Amino acid sequence: QVQLVESGGGLVQAGGSLRLSCAASGRTISTYAMGWFRQAPGKEREFVAAISWRSGPIYYAESVKLRFTISRDNAKNTVYLQMNALKPEDTAVYYCAARRLTIATLRAEDYDYWGQGTQVTVSS
Repeated sequence: QVQLVESGGGLVQAGGSLRLSCAASGRTISTYAMGWFRQAPGKEREFVAAISWRSGPIYYAESVKLRFTISRDNAKNTVYLQMNALKPEDTAVYYCAARRLTIATLRAEDYDYWGQGTQVTVSS
């Protein structure tokens, strides 16, 4: 079993930055693909970014390309999401997810473990 705990969310003004962290415990995630998803009020959960076990391939949703960067530190068993140039439409609960296979995908149903989420609110 893998436990995932997200942190780093908060309230930020439009144009600002946040860095989310996802700390894993229970076993190493070095051979797992990892993803970030988000869910805004009244909307379905959507894909944000994903990274494969050796940091490639990496995928981003079109809406966050060039603004968000996903990375991982396998030695720390942690995955990060650097979010720059934040917009009010980025407001959501952000979830970290782990996939028991090495290659990342964009589909939430492909991920086996999920964190509880961290709230990101971007004010205009």
